[in-house]
Amino acid sequence: MKPQFRQISPLICEFEWEDEVSDKLLQQQISLREEIKKEFDSEISEVKMGFKTLSLRLSNSLNFPVIKEWLASVKPEDAQIPLPEKIWQIPVCYSKDTGRDLQSLAEAKNIAIEELIALHSQPLYRLHFYGFLPGFMYLNGLPKSLFTPRKSVPDREVPAGSVAIGGSQTGIYPSSSPGGWHLIGQTPIELFNPKSIIPVFAEVGERIEFTPISSQDFERLKRHPQQPNFR
Repeated sequence: MKPQFRQISPLICEFEWEDEVSDKLLQQQISLREEIKKEFDSEISEVKMGFKTLSLRLSNSLNFPVIKEWLASVKPEDAQIPLPEKIWQIPVCYSKDTGRDLQSLAEAKNIAIEELIALHSQPLYRLHFYGFLPGFMYLNGLPKSLFTPRKSVPDREVPAGSVAIGGSQTGIYPSSSPGGWHLIGQTPIELFNPKSIIPVFAEVGERIEFTPISSQDFERLKRHPQQPNFR
């Protein structure tokens, strides 16, 4: 399905799809993004993606009619751009010490902690975009049985590396911040490095695999940081 076009402000416009979040939709978004860059690169100052949106910040508001007319001639729904095959393996220590809400969430789901860990770590999650905080991944693929409303009262401070569940999503806090998601574990991997030319290791479209590790391995990796493995 072709996205709807709307103007948000004098310099910002947005494309929005009604389709369900999926790999196919992500392919369409990436395809449209690349076509727009080729056609209007010098006139676009910023491109942002959401689960169902693609937003543009333009250098000149007079470009809106041109872009809208151009959209009528393209077919992002026919995109054949393959998504990346790379799978990043993120080590996670699932424990009461590293995930303060692990036990309460398991009790709310009426399952054992071990089952919650298995349910969360078995899927491969697709990275759709970054947002909220620098390096915060928006991932698709959380099992429906783990969907959990966000906390009514957010935590004042969530430790960097915390792996959490909020609504229909799971994610990793790249830095310490307030947050309203349920914390179930923590990774020793650095997710965002502002000193690096490319501050994040994973690209949109790649997949994330959470790998359970012991508390001992967690402490060892914290003392000797390293980049995540991939396959």
